[in-house]
Amino acid sequence: MTFTWTDLITLDLARLNDAATEWKTAAEGLAELHTTVRDGLVKKSEAAQWEGANASVTREFVRSAAKEVDDLRREAKSIHAVLADAHEELTRIQKQAKDLAEEASQGSPVDEGEPDPGLLVSDAGGGRVRVESSICDVRGPSQRTLDMIRWYADTLTGLVSHAAEVDAAATRAMRATHGAAPYDAGHAEYSSLDEDQLPRAMKLAALGDEAKPAQQAELRRLWQSLSPDARAQLWTAHKEDLLAAGLFNPSVKQVAPDRGSGKHGAEDIEWNDWVTRTKMQMLVVGGDWGDMNDASRHMKHYLDNTGTPMELPVDKMLTDNDGFQGHVDRHHLLNRESEWREQALAEYERNGDRAVAVPVETPNADYYFQDQNWFYAVGGVRSNITGVMTVVPGADGRPVVGLDYQVNVWDRYNWDEGKGVTIGKFQIPDGEPSQQHKVGLAQEFNMAGSSSVKHYELGSGAAVPSPDDPGRAGTRSDPGRHGRDGGGDVDR
Repeated sequence: MTFTWTDLITLDLARLNDAATEWKTAAEGLAELHTTVRDGLVKKSEAAQWEGANASVTREFVRSAAKEVDDLRREAKSIHAVLADAHEELTRIQKQAKDLAEEASQGSPVDEGEPDPGLLVSDAGGGRVRVESSICDVRGPSQRTLDMIRWYADTLTGLVSHAAEVDAAATRAMRATHGAAPYDAGHAEYSSLDEDQLPRAMKLAALGDEAKPAQQAELRRLWQSLSPDARAQLWTAHKEDLLAAGLFNPSVKQVAPDRGSGKHGAEDIEWNDWVTRTKMQMLVVGGDWGDMNDASRHMKHYLDNTGTPMELPVDKMLTDNDGFQGHVDRHHLLNRESEWREQALAEYERNGDRAVAVPVETPNADYYFQDQNWFYAVGGVRSNITGVMTVVPGADGRPVVGLDYQVNVWDRYNWDEGKGVTIGKFQIPDGEPSQQHKVGLAQEFNMAGSSSVKHYELGSGAAVPSPDDPGRAGTRSDPGRHGRDGGGDVDR
């Protein structure tokens, strides 16, 4: 049976908690009984001064009875551990799902323009979640609303999948604990769901580049479920494979900051629109040969009229603009360094001073570029960092807290009403660039990218790592540039 959205939000976790509590009580009672049998019957039987066939049979029976009690104790303890872990995981997942559904239904205001409409969440069947706008707009949903719908639908569907995987892991663990024989207890032992989920995660990570998108998504969900100790084992064994699987993909909303220019191709082309297109093509050529390669590249892609997403060269953005690098350092890293270090050390101590790994992610933070190249390429962007903290014993025995992280940046290339271009004496009046989208001569598109992964030791006092050298990224001599542009040529 497929686990559905309805199953997740109606899941009776109180009953699951009651079952876990009852198994805990049973395990404690069996532990007391085992102590009584071991220290009472077994010791007396072994110490008895009697011999013969009856003595041998009785001693073996007492030993067997003591073993069965201990087997029952271990099985009850394992079942309690599995149920308690499953209850904790499912409670977290269900709460997140309900909170997100409520958040979606409320909508939210935006900094500029109109507020986001409330969204309706429902069961689409087959483990999928349907999200729709609660408002019927004659203009159609804005790009921002479409992005919101996509993000909520994908995120909530991911939570349904996660809950189904936790449920399946708990089922497998209890079957392995009980074994196939109905009257023979004491098989596999579990202290948590890690014993089931970690081998699965190791297997998926070992696929490397051969892992399919669905397997990579499952691996990322398993990463969230594992304990800090199990994560450290997985990270140590498969760091590069995890990164290739998108472990650092941001989970925060990546949506258009505003409505944009409206519906693509909704208006008729007029003579002045061709004049504007010619001017913009001239800017593409001029910027490409000047010091505005990125602005030129993005405007070219806009005029190519494909609407396909574009990859942002984040290392180059950080290298080109000290202000942006400083923004990332201040808003995403340095102001959280002390808090994160304390959190990681607390997990390390709880794990008995053994290695742990703890994922981190920061909220969105906006930045607006001042230099002409990146101002006309992206204007303002939203960014965050994702990563994992690791704590390992140092050479002197003291714990070393490291952070492996990447910077994520996203935006939507559009020209809102009132936006124009002024470069030196060259001007395209306000509103004309956005008109290209409305008449279907150009098309807005999403932009997103991530930096190289960097390592930083929290609390070391060292300088924050510099971005990798972007080399020729974004310039005319960049061999991968044409592909990132989406191909195509601008009329020249």
